Amino acid sequence: MNTSNDSSEMITRFAPSPSGRLHSGHALAAIIPWREAMDNGGRFLLRIEDIDRERCHAEFEVGIFEDLAWLGLTWEEPVRRQSDHMDDYADAISMLQDQGVIYPCFCSRADIRAEIARSDSAPHGPDGALYPGTCRHLSRDQKNTRIAAGDAHALRLDVEKSLALIKEPLVWHDRLAGVIVANPTAHGDVVLARKDTPTSYHLSVVVDDALQGINLITRGKDLFEATDVHRLLQSLLGLPTPDYFHHELVVGEDGRRLATRHKARSLESIRESGTTAQALFSQLGMD
Repeated sequence: MNTSNDSSEMITRFAPSPSGRLHSGHALAAIIPWREAMDNGGRFLLRIEDIDRERCHAEFEVGIFEDLAWLGLTWEEPVRRQSDHMDDYADAISMLQDQGVIYPCFCSRADIRAEIARSDSAPHGPDGALYPGTCRHLSRDQKNTRIAAGDAHALRLDVEKSLALIKEPLVWHDRLAGVIVANPTAHGDVVLARKDTPTSYHLSVVVDDALQGINLITRGKDLFEATDVHRLLQSLLGLPTPDYFHHELVVGEDGRRLATRHKARSLESIRESGTTAQALFSQLGMD
């Protein structure tokens, strides 16, 4: 893939998923990269991460534009939509297949839970129990037979094989935490694509950021550990490593981070209550 980014111009982005209305946590995640770009004479891009076609809807995308405009943010056109660029992710999958670091996994979620339950010491990572590697050692004939039979499967990254190919130190830099040594093993063999969604968050975000020339990635601290996987994919695909800034999260009165699934109050509701964008900036510590 070898997408290079030798530009000295700062390029940042905000990449929401149109699976619900934006809330105050999204506002902070958008304001930080926008302000970084504006303060440094850089560029601010908006990207719509809509690979999950079941949860993403057009009305929520319209809502994203409305909310960001109310905040006073501006962005470059055209806006990149992930659903329009599946060929880019397919190319990346092909590159990884050529390196022999992807394998088909025929396990259902129930199969994985059952296998983990049978294990006395299932390894755990940042997101819970790791995939136990059930399909990692299937023979080529076994894989081909099941694929030919139409068995549903995902494509997983063989982390052990991947690391054996890497000849450079897997490090990345965070503005707050400093230099970090990546530990992708902690995440196990992550899924990179499924039949119904031929890509994944991990794969698409790495490809998109490289293709768009993003050299400063700002996002919440809840995604800090995910950078381990992203750094590995960057190395395998020959992509540049941007700088990172994982910022604090906005939390509710219960101490949990704001989330759409927890029915966090939307920016639409805040706006309709008469709150001004300037007041919200102040509440978020961004005035």
